[in-house]
Amino acid sequence: MVLPVWLENALTGTCDQIYALGNQPIPEKKLLESCRIISHRGIHDNRQIPENTLAAFDRALAVEGIWGIELDFRWTRDLVPVVFHDQNLDRIFGDPSRICELDFAFLNDHFPMVPSLEEVVKKYGGRLHLMLEVKEEYYPNPAAQNRILSSLLARLRPVVDFHLISLGHGMLELIDFLKPDAKVLVAQMNEKELSRLALKHRYAGIAGHYVLITRKLIERHLQAGQSLGTGYPHSKNCLFRELNRGISWIFTNHVEELARIRLKALSELQNGSDMEIDDLS
Repeated sequence: MVLPVWLENALTGTCDQIYALGNQPIPEKKLLESCRIISHRGIHDNRQIPENTLAAFDRALAVEGIWGIELDFRWTRDLVPVVFHDQNLDRIFGDPSRICELDFAFLNDHFPMVPSLEEVVKKYGGRLHLMLEVKEEYYPNPAAQNRILSSLLARLRPVVDFHLISLGHGMLELIDFLKPDAKVLVAQMNEKELSRLALKHRYAGIAGHYVLITRKLIERHLQAGQSLGTGYPHSKNCLFRELNRGISWIFTNHVEELARIRLKALSELQNGSDMEIDDLS
């Protein structure tokens, strides 16, 4: 089940307000140091700067303390992977055309802001950790698509420079040139089943909305040596709560604010200063 955007935003906002009522303890230094802040589709407003574009990723790259970017990729009709979230162009560009029905040359001519995966990997690979979400869609030629992906990612180191993430276990299994420790499942109201699969196949870990990722689930994966990620914290209280629970990957649409809060908390701890959580605002 996929949450509607309006419901997800309302749920996140309500939870952040609840967490703000309590005093979330400032995480220990080791938890702050292991925190990996990831810009969800880059820094965008979907007006002047659309999501999943070079402009959005450039803004994320400029943020001090950021670790990585999350991006989505799909395939054009002529099997070029491009960075775009939706099946069609309507939400972002007002055009109902489907990515899979367009050749790359046409897409590039008419919607030049949609980058190819190759462009993104060349520009940001090795500079930012890439969380590459493979969308659940029909793969007309899996062998050829695997060869293309493998070639594009050849200069990067799995786990160190990138992870492949997906809502579907089948998509991760379809891309067979990567070892399990470079793959991450993303839960949406099916966290128990995906948790079981992530443990069974020894993936790098699991991610999901922070309301869904329970403490029991976190402990299970940490004991197995796996990492966990949650989205989409947008306050210091929520950030600190997630770090104190053992979450390391923080997917957020408020990367500038959270990166600043984390760096300030680390600085204060290193200086041995006493501080209250409100001092980090």
